[in-house]
Amino acid sequence: MDHTARFAVDCLHKQYPEPDLLPEDACLIFVRDGSVCVRKGSTPTILEKVSADLPEGLKRDARYLGHRGSVPCYAVEVGDLPLPEGLAYSGVRELAGLIPDEELAVAGLAVQIIDYDRTTRFCGRCGMPTEPAKTERAKICPSCRRVTYPRLSPAVIVLVRNDNAVLMVRGTGAAPGRYGLIAGFVEPGETIEDAVRREVREEAGIAIKNIRYRASEPWPFPDSLMLGFVADYDGGETAPDGVEIESAVWFDRDHLPDLPPKFGITRALIDDWAAAVSVPELQ
Repeated sequence: MDHTARFAVDCLHKQYPEPDLLPEDACLIFVRDGSVCVRKGSTPTILEKVSADLPEGLKRDARYLGHRGSVPCYAVEVGDLPLPEGLAYSGVRELAGLIPDEELAVAGLAVQIIDYDRTTRFCGRCGMPTEPAKTERAKICPSCRRVTYPRLSPAVIVLVRNDNAVLMVRGTGAAPGRYGLIAGFVEPGETIEDAVRREVREEAGIAIKNIRYRASEPWPFPDSLMLGFVADYDGGETAPDGVEIESAVWFDRDHLPDLPPKFGITRALIDDWAAAVSVPELQ
């Protein structure tokens, strides 16, 4: 499947060791409570320059993201500081289509790294304050030397086919009429394929076969890696679990419900299936 992962940060490359001080030519992304600061106008942007009045504490706590060309990019958590005129905070998803895809991906990474920084300030083994590593993206405990890397949570999402119909589900917290695909996190000791089978069985009550990988996408909400699959129906009556899923329905191409926005892998899997003239057997 030809899918452009809009949260894949291929516009940045990392250079180590990191500078000891925030470079004056750095590009900053300001983050607060999972949102990023946006400069409004005819061409909105999340990228800000280092200003002379930037507090020293924010400079010290800026977290390196990577280089965009020759320019280093940093995420800065700003807390409750008032914003100058022309700036506003926005959730990352709400920026899809409003800023370039490169910036959208950087915004997602900035939120993810700030969340990682906030949740790893103390060692999970001995409780001592951690220190950022300068030669890789990691935190080091100066006492017990435990190294903590950013958490990455693998998750599966699957489009289940049955002849010319596709199984779509409505989550208990979804918008009225909005349907998507079955998804869930991989559990310890589980293969990716077993996770796909389990999630479909748990959430919809049916069996599947012919599981095939299609595409992946970083999903920084806060730290998932979505692995997309297609599978075929192999028996059973749909039975939503009633906890995460309130409705599971087979839809054909001519009667699709309200679908998720186009910027994610969920919609990419659905659109790829819907655009097919026929439903070929998976190879």
